[in-house]
Amino acid sequence: MSTPIATNADDAGAITELRRTLGLLDLTFIAIGTVIGSGIFLVPGVVLRETGTQTGPALLVWVAAGILSYLGALTYAEMGAMKPDAGGLYTYIRDAFGPLPAFLYGWTSFFVIASGSIATLAVAFSGYFAAFLPVGGIGARLISVAVIAIIAVINVRGTRNSATMQNWTTGTKVAGLLALSIAMITLGHTSTLGAIVSREAWPTSVSPALIAGVGAAMIGVLWAYEGWQYVTFSAGETRNPQRTFPRAISLATAALVALYVLANLGYIAALGPQAVAASDHIAADAGIAVLGPVAGRIVGLLILVSIFSAANGIMLTAPRMYFAMARDGVFFKRLAIIHPTLGTPAFAITAIALWSALLASTGTFEQLLTYVVFTGWIFYGLGALSVFVYRRREPNAVRPFRVPGYPVTPILFVASAAALVVNTLVTQPARAAAGVVAVLLGTPAFYAWRARSRRSAPTLPIVPEL
Repeated sequence: MSTPIATNADDAGAITELRRTLGLLDLTFIAIGTVIGSGIFLVPGVVLRETGTQTGPALLVWVAAGILSYLGALTYAEMGAMKPDAGGLYTYIRDAFGPLPAFLYGWTSFFVIASGSIATLAVAFSGYFAAFLPVGGIGARLISVAVIAIIAVINVRGTRNSATMQNWTTGTKVAGLLALSIAMITLGHTSTLGAIVSREAWPTSVSPALIAGVGAAMIGVLWAYEGWQYVTFSAGETRNPQRTFPRAISLATAALVALYVLANLGYIAALGPQAVAASDHIAADAGIAVLGPVAGRIVGLLILVSIFSAANGIMLTAPRMYFAMARDGVFFKRLAIIHPTLGTPAFAITAIALWSALLASTGTFEQLLTYVVFTGWIFYGLGALSVFVYRRREPNAVRPFRVPGYPVTPILFVASAAALVVNTLVTQPARAAAGVVAVLLGTPAFYAWRARSRRSAPTLPIVPEL
């Protein structure tokens, strides 16, 4: 006997709810796979440069940023267990602060943040692919579009199909990064690694330049950890979400911290702090140093798998937010339709894929992301602030998971998000202003969609009183 596609249908037999098919391993690997793109293979060199090639402060930045991300994950875990609906972060902001700020997040995500991230990953994939097989400029763009098309087809055909592929690709890149890190630590300079815990690894005094460098490095590392919030959009497709969701998001974020720190230790052991700071392709350079020229090819393949997995993770999760927006009547109506046989929000997936492919093929995403991506942290902070609204408004609501250390835990995450936004406003005011304006352009679109939704709503007949 076949399993039903969805749990609910309307009177006409149309599917109205997404099928709950994701388990603990799926959500954990979605979160990890979406975060690990190409950043950990490139960013550590930048962090060491910003901290003056001092390994102590550099590693401290990775740990501190990881802890802040973990605090955010714990905060979202409470809300995800309490409101396990499709849309995740969008629904937290909507229910706590109203539909307009929630729409502005979804609007910006669809047109720039998520679509631009998919486009960026697809273009990066074609760039690394060219190292194995030169394809030229047009060929590279075709490969970028093909990558987006492939992951879109997989996601349209079924959430289970996409999640299974996400599990395999994420497992592959995690195993590869672990193996590479252990090899670098084992075969690298043990004396260099030992110096990490020595007095020489730390500055003799804390200077303004070091503070500024640590701040700049912290922002870069927070970007490297960014992406775990995408898994909140899939809470509506999770089995036993009250128990599974908080465990998955917490476990994934903790694993990311451990994996990133281990990779940094490996890079330092393989090359030493000075060489790490001078490298723009740290993973390949460190691998070659300890394993020989063949390591460059291995790292290249690992990055290809990592990029593909991250793009699939976004495609698997982000359309659920647009599905929720359309269901609320504030986005394209067709995006709320669930495919009658595949059980996926096929129109939402197709829409984001087409827009991402357009951005990737024209290259317009680069400037858009430069201006807008920092605004995502405004909404991540709002999402964490939602927990205070829920606690005050619904004090007696059932909460299968409560964020540990409340209220300090969410406050620290909100403070880190605010610091990142304020830093951008101060250091790059023109870019920040352009980003904020781009987000606010969604305001008239919100009111237009809401007015259209009200006009198209069915009018209930007036029943005379008896």
